[in-house]
Amino acid sequence: MAQILDPLPSGNSDRILCCYVNATSHIQIARISNIPNWYFERVVFPGQRLVFEAMPEANLEIHTGMMASAILSDTIPCDRLCISEGNDSELNTIDLHDQENNDNTRKLEIQKKRNLETVESLTTAYIG
Repeated sequence: MAQILDPLPSGNSDRILCCYVNATSHIQIARISNIPNWYFERVVFPGQRLVFEAMPEANLEIHTGMMASAILSDTIPCDRLCISEGNDSELNTIDLHDQENNDNTRKLEIQKKRNLETVESLTTAYIG
């Protein structure tokens, strides 16, 4: 996977494919600042998955956005975020989990709608 905007410094052949998911309800800034001659900073929206290439020794800083500031909330070694490039099973697992959550949310919404319709019909029958 190529970094179109911010390529890794030349001469580095040991690259890893990483994945970070913003599981919060806040906008986050993901930044790598411990690699010389390389600038990496991305906005990660709630629920968004960020897939990127980095060097194993890189550290991903997570800055959580507040009203007019951002607070450093976590620093994660990129080798802990590594996914295997040839196998998409990690991404597929995340996709399946997201799909299951969406299915459960839809089922819950349908059940709430049915409950509301039942309450409305019972109220109408009682009043009417």
